[in-house]
Amino acid sequence: MRIAVVGVTGMVGKVMLDVLTERNIPISELIPVASEKSIGKTILFKGENLEVIGLAEALNTQPDIALFSAGGDTSLKWAPKFAENGTTVIDNSSAWRMKKHIKLIIPEINASQLTSTDKIIANPNCSTIQMVMAIAPLHKVFRIKRLVISTYQSITGTGVKAVEQLNNEMYDKIGDKAYPYQIHKNALPQCDVFLKNDYTKEEMKLVQETHKILEDPSIGITATAIRIPVVGGHSESVNIEFELKYDIKKVRTILNKTIGVEVIDDPKKNLYPMPINAEGKDEVFIGRIRRDESIENGLNLWIVSDNLRKGAATNTIQIAEYLIHNNIV
Repeated sequence: MRIAVVGVTGMVGKVMLDVLTERNIPISELIPVASEKSIGKTILFKGENLEVIGLAEALNTQPDIALFSAGGDTSLKWAPKFAENGTTVIDNSSAWRMKKHIKLIIPEINASQLTSTDKIIANPNCSTIQMVMAIAPLHKVFRIKRLVISTYQSITGTGVKAVEQLNNEMYDKIGDKAYPYQIHKNALPQCDVFLKNDYTKEEMKLVQETHKILEDPSIGITATAIRIPVVGGHSESVNIEFELKYDIKKVRTILNKTIGVEVIDDPKKNLYPMPINAEGKDEVFIGRIRRDESIENGLNLWIVSDNLRKGAATNTIQIAEYLIHNNIV
């Protein structure tokens, strides 16, 4: 299996290399790909130094799978070229997610939709992935009527420039800024750009992608996405209103049995998920599970996950694993 990693020198690309190594994907050749400024650099993979090549050269190598994490513009231009050349592209940008003919995949939930004709496959937004991992099994049983979401998102979701901004501000250094305001000791109620409806692009991703993955546009969803000076992962407060009555013990049972989910919830011992504990892990952690006593059939969840792992690199590679194990690619 010949696998290309496009955007290999970026934050997600580097994590992809880690995950590919850890999960022992059967790779006969890894093809590291990046922008022109990174061509000729070397990356270390399984003890071997590999030279980074450009997209045009990578296209000619005809990899079996290309894992894209190089931004939407790059994906829109190059993903179709790789697909036409016989490569299956798994894209981590927002470029293809809401295209009707492109499948939006979280392997534990809807990988069974994939066929050999799917040459471009979209990886959902990081904040969507961790939330849907938690709510999808509950939706099957109790039917979700409405979601109210507040996210508290790591600066790593913005990229290297944001991490550098935080570090500079912590040590009173002058440097480039990824955000319009200071992020150190602050919280910014803006993730991505504002749209005409005054929601941010990140907030509308949560709405639209959740509808698509769950195949249920009837769910009412509203979201507020907040950027906080944290590195380890994204946190989400999710308020759910079900159509059906539910038992809190059954909710816990369902979540405890869900693959890829780990429940950490013991208020008496002050146990709950935190991004500092989620960093470097692939699980979606859930805690603060409690009934919303202000409405009928209401439930509160606190959901935490490493946005660079399950929210990006790991989910992308899990899609590749599914394709390989089921001889789809």
